[in-house]
Parts: sequence; structure tokens; C-alpha cells
Amino acid sequence: MTKNNTIYIIPFSPDLKEHIKTLNIAWLEKYFKVEEKDHLTLSNPQEEIIDKGGMIFYAKYNDEILGTASLMKVNDSTFELSKMAVSDKAQGLGIGNKLLEHCINVAKENNIQTLFLYSNTILLPAIHLYRKFGFYEIPLEKGVYARADIKMEKKIS
Repeated sequence: MTKNNTIYIIPFSPDLKEHIKTLNIAWLEKYFKVEEKDHLTLSNPQEEIIDKGGMIFYAKYNDEILGTASLMKVNDSTFELSKMAVSDKAQGLGIGNKLLEHCINVAKENNIQTLFLYSNTILLPAIHLYRKFGFYEIPLEKGVYARADIKMEKKIS
């Protein structure tokens, strides 16, 4: 039997809800700490993201969920790119690229005009990826996430 090395991006479904939590908590614990706001969102993705008009996507590779990203609705034209995480064992496969590309395409299809994100400048590969896809730095407001030291945005045309 051959392995399928294609990365598939699939939408959220209730049976996959644990993956957003396990992938993000592993990532957060590695670099930062899990904040109260993270626990709330990651433990209740249906209520905190989907039911509020947002979307969650998963990257599936060899029948395993190895990455996730969310678009959290702010209003009809603005969404936050959030809760993006890729399993350590899948680094280098291009999963982050695929997830980001998918989120941008979904934004275009849904007439979303602005995507923004919070990150940290120690995450050089992530910052490089965001810049590659056209995100640029904008002023960061205080107190959103303790770990965030950069806010970036992309206008969707």
C-alpha cells in the first residue's frame, strides 16, 4: 500500500475538535504559556469560533491531522487569522504554507477584505511566512495576548 503524501485541507467538524486544542497547546507550551483566553477558545472551538461566524481548517497528511488554522470573525469584512499550529513532526512539509494559502483563498471567496494576526518576532519562520503572503506590520494594541509583540495585516483584493 502506498502512502499518500498529499496535504489535504479539510474543514472543522465536531469529531475533529480536539485537534485544534492539542496542536495549539503543544505549540504554546513550547514557546510561551497557555493563556486563559487560549483555554477558553481551544476547549470550545464550536462555540468560540464556528458559532461566531468563524472557520477552522485542518491539514491532513497520511491520514493524520498535523496542522490547523482558524479565521475568527471580527465583522463581515475583517477576520483574525488565529490558532495556527503545525505539529513538530510535520515541520518542513509546507503545511503552514498550505494552511495560509487556503485561508487567504477562503477570505477572497467570502469577500473578506482584511485579515490580521498577532504573533511574536521570535517566531522567525512564521513571520517570514506571513510576509511572503503579503502581511505587513501594523500598530499593536496592548493587552490582547501577553505573548504578542507584533500585529500584521493583509488586505485581500
